Amino acid sequence: MPQFQWYPGHMAKAERELKEFLPLVDIVIELRDARIPYSSKNPVIDTLIKDKYRLILLNKATLADKKETEKWIKSLTKDNTYALDIDCITGYNLNKIVPLIKTILKEKLDKLRAKGLVNKTIRSAVVGIPNVGKSTFINKMTGKKVSVVGDKPGVTKHLSWFKVNEDLQILDTPGILWPKFESEEVGIKLSVCQGIKDEIIDIYKVCVYSLLYIAHKYPNRLIERYKLDEINDTDDGIHLLEDIAKKRGFIQKGAKIDYDRTIVYVLNDVRSNRLGAITFEESN
Repeated sequence: MPQFQWYPGHMAKAERELKEFLPLVDIVIELRDARIPYSSKNPVIDTLIKDKYRLILLNKATLADKKETEKWIKSLTKDNTYALDIDCITGYNLNKIVPLIKTILKEKLDKLRAKGLVNKTIRSAVVGIPNVGKSTFINKMTGKKVSVVGDKPGVTKHLSWFKVNEDLQILDTPGILWPKFESEEVGIKLSVCQGIKDEIIDIYKVCVYSLLYIAHKYPNRLIERYKLDEINDTDDGIHLLEDIAKKRGFIQKGAKIDYDRTIVYVLNDVRSNRLGAITFEESN
């Protein structure tokens, strides 16, 4: 199975720096994409944080299938790990984060109060892969534009501390992606959700993968959106793509299918939620 290397130097440096800062934090906030909770994690983080308290925030939850998100939250919540679905753009559930962190750390905070440390400021490191929404999250939580937001994966380059309120400080970290994707499917899912640049994986494969997944799990959405007559379960994706092109009039001279235009159009639909809230991974 092919492995895809994509590990810029600043990410390797961030990993080293994060390892140095972790002893200073009380809890790790890990952002993942709610549409791909597995593929948007970084296995390195598990190794780095070990048994430290962790709050997994499934970001972009309004773009994901709510029922699947609920299953993921239940699956991820165990031992010292907790999970919450949020959306940094709409602000969904952001007000629950600080109270939840206090609840998670209650035993630790109670022990500190017993020692006289009444006004302990909680320190947290915010980690996650590129373009999962860390910068937007920090800006929303602080109420200021303190972290650079970009539409390209891998914008944040340095470690920085930010104050949310008197109770919480957060450490922003550069996005750390998998040193190498364990499978092509992981890379494709990341590409579908714009976790990596479109240039890394063939956009045709990305489009066809998303179409076939939606055709299998949410077939009526394709039928309704593109006015299709039916969907063939044995389709390899190419015929489905051609049917959409014909319905949308993406035809070149000589009655040839304009595949490039169709691919861009379909991927824009998938990524912008025009096909509805979709989760591309099921929990174990």
